[in-house]
Amino acid sequence: MRRAVCPGSFDPITNGHLDIIARASRLYDEVYVAVMINKSKKGLFEIDQRIQLIREVTSEYANVRVESFHGLLVDFCKQRDIPAIVKGLRAVSDFDYELQMAQMNNGLTGVETLFVPTNPTYSFLSSSLVKEVAAWGGDVSHLVPPQVVEALNKRLARD
Repeated sequence: MRRAVCPGSFDPITNGHLDIIARASRLYDEVYVAVMINKSKKGLFEIDQRIQLIREVTSEYANVRVESFHGLLVDFCKQRDIPAIVKGLRAVSDFDYELQMAQMNNGLTGVETLFVPTNPTYSFLSSSLVKEVAAWGGDVSHLVPPQVVEALNKRLARD
């Protein structure tokens, strides 16, 4: 069975993330979406809520599994016999950082990283940008799935 992982914080998941997950799901028998737990960083959404949102918006892909992890991604991969990490690249600036991570991960355990160019429609998109626009009342409905729009509206509701 060919397995891969799409890692990230997904706070929240965007249409750009979904595009990469969907493409990976066509290439691999099983795709894990690994939601990173960073205890030193407070996210907008709790980990359990992120996982639930991702499960909802990826439910059409029978071969996608969603789990959280903390620590080294290569340990997550080793525990699940996952030989490949799939990462989307938006711009050259992403490549510089991701290449270093890919080389480190490969050097630690032999896990390969595959870079997938982002759909040009989503080349500017990030979770941080979505949160900022939504916090100021902007329309993000074309950037995230409807379930995420609803969750953002609830989370950012003003008194």
